[in-house]
Amino acid sequence: MTIQVKESALGTNLREFIGVAPYVYRDDPNWVRPLDMDLKQRLSQKNPFFEHAEGVLLTAHRNGFCVGRASVQIDRLHLERYKDDVGFFGFFDTIDDAEVAKALLDYGARWLKERGMKRMRGPVSLSLNDESGCLVEGFDTPPMLMMPHHLPYQGGLIEQAGFTKCKDLFAWRYRVGEIPPRAQKAHDEIAAMPEVRFRNVDMRNVEAETRVVMDIFNDGWQDNWGFVPATESELRKLAAELKLILIPELACIAEIDGYPAAVALALPNLNEVIRDLDGKLLPFGALKLLWRLKVARPRTARLMILGIRKQYRHVRKYAALSAYLYAKMNEAGRRLGF
Repeated sequence: MTIQVKESALGTNLREFIGVAPYVYRDDPNWVRPLDMDLKQRLSQKNPFFEHAEGVLLTAHRNGFCVGRASVQIDRLHLERYKDDVGFFGFFDTIDDAEVAKALLDYGARWLKERGMKRMRGPVSLSLNDESGCLVEGFDTPPMLMMPHHLPYQGGLIEQAGFTKCKDLFAWRYRVGEIPPRAQKAHDEIAAMPEVRFRNVDMRNVEAETRVVMDIFNDGWQDNWGFVPATESELRKLAAELKLILIPELACIAEIDGYPAAVALALPNLNEVIRDLDGKLLPFGALKLLWRLKVARPRTARLMILGIRKQYRHVRKYAALSAYLYAKMNEAGRRLGF
């Protein structure tokens, strides 16, 4: 059967683009449907990512029925930084059919080539600051907040379409409990330094605090593979989102002589509380979500950011800063019941 690929502008044809995922994952008990409202915002020109990027949405159809999807995007900030002529694909979800996967990826490759790109990388939805990678292990657990989830065949279909692995991405699981003696000793050494001060994010001034966190992020991550710094507009969007879900005890900043030097930020695992909402906040989903976040609270969280400014990373006396933050996050998680 011939596969037809439809190209749609951002923010259009979202009914099919969003609706195909529940069909693809219909037999997967671990898949968590994202909130439709969030996806619609991310896939529209209102997303500040598209102030420095362009893209289209692709859906694959067989006999008039949607059987797969992908986004294709070009990030000008990435090109300015790396000059590698790389374009990206993301939101890649298909039925177990090599013809469907290849049709989508071939179409995306042509779209990128027409715009001067020489390489295609993904899945990246929409940047490395969002969901990245294709799941190849860990299919037996639901995804954490802002983590991708795929069926076991998806990676193989990408490789059959001519792609080769570019990078391994690892996710680590940590169970809150007793701190190992070595980590506790490292924490105590840092805590004894008079110039080091620990504090939590001030919820009364979230935008300014988000700016501090992202300044450390942009400094500490700048040498990481594929890194692109967050823009001012993306920072403001993040601050607005953090106001809704941030728990200040899980947002830690370490200062050295009054200067923000390191950060650890964990967010409650939103996927844990939206699993049964079927992507909808109306009519009662919003009330359920609010109650579960603020009253019942999730039992799991995701450590989104943990890093140290470059200027302190190789100063021997501050070598234990990361362990110091690990211990602080463990303490807060245990206190809050995570």
